[in-house]
Amino acid sequence: MTAPHDDRPDGAPAVDAAAPAAGTPRPRRGSWVTFYVLLAVAAIVTGSLLALVIHRHQSSASPVLRPSGLPAAVSTATANLMALSPVPTHHAPGFTLTDQKNHTLSLSQFRGRAVVLEFMDPHCVDICPIVSQEFIDANRDLGSLSSRVAFIAVNVNQYFPSVASMAAFTREHQLNTIASWHFFTGPTPLLQRVWHDYGITVEAPNPKADIVHTSLVYFIDPHGNERYIASPQVDHTAAGAAFLPAPSLAAWGQGIAQVAASLVR
Repeated sequence: MTAPHDDRPDGAPAVDAAAPAAGTPRPRRGSWVTFYVLLAVAAIVTGSLLALVIHRHQSSASPVLRPSGLPAAVSTATANLMALSPVPTHHAPGFTLTDQKNHTLSLSQFRGRAVVLEFMDPHCVDICPIVSQEFIDANRDLGSLSSRVAFIAVNVNQYFPSVASMAAFTREHQLNTIASWHFFTGPTPLLQRVWHDYGITVEAPNPKADIVHTSLVYFIDPHGNERYIASPQVDHTAAGAAFLPAPSLAAWGQGIAQVAASLVR
């Protein structure tokens, strides 16, 4: 199993999204998530050397097993890269929070559209900016279907819960280019409830400490049901800068778009 990632504090090395190498997936939610993690890992382990080919350009003759129940449009290589797996179909836990435009919305208000949901720190210089670029790429790759998909994040930094912090992160990483982007925040008890409901572990002992949190992407269908889950990845240079190689970054964007499109077609 892999561990949650470490959001580095202000002053850490900047993200380099195009540096060469690869990262690792993150843990997921509850007992059923554990089962599906093991299922996905079982499929991925057989093709683990292929993952090294994708990330480290090594060769392998090992066969790759495609997890069952995934969208046909998503290639085996992309599914393995994303650690993508289906989850039991049930309603995604609801919440009502306020986004970067100071609009208070409920998850149920996105019915009729697919939702791509992540959990982000507005002061993160680690994996969150990389996932942000993947969302921007996915929105572009969706083309005419982009209006039928919402991209959503929930704040994991209780020390920076303001709408202004969500807006600043949105501008800095150009997420405002996504018409359906919403970076939600709210009072700490409400945020903690959402983290719990989605199996997100957050460790933030004080405002100056590194934020350590689970990073997951949930794909929710237009009926409000969870359908798939993926584990974002990142690696770090010797100097501590976060990165994902350009081919993997592009593949992630395409994969997110392909999964979301499968839910609205």
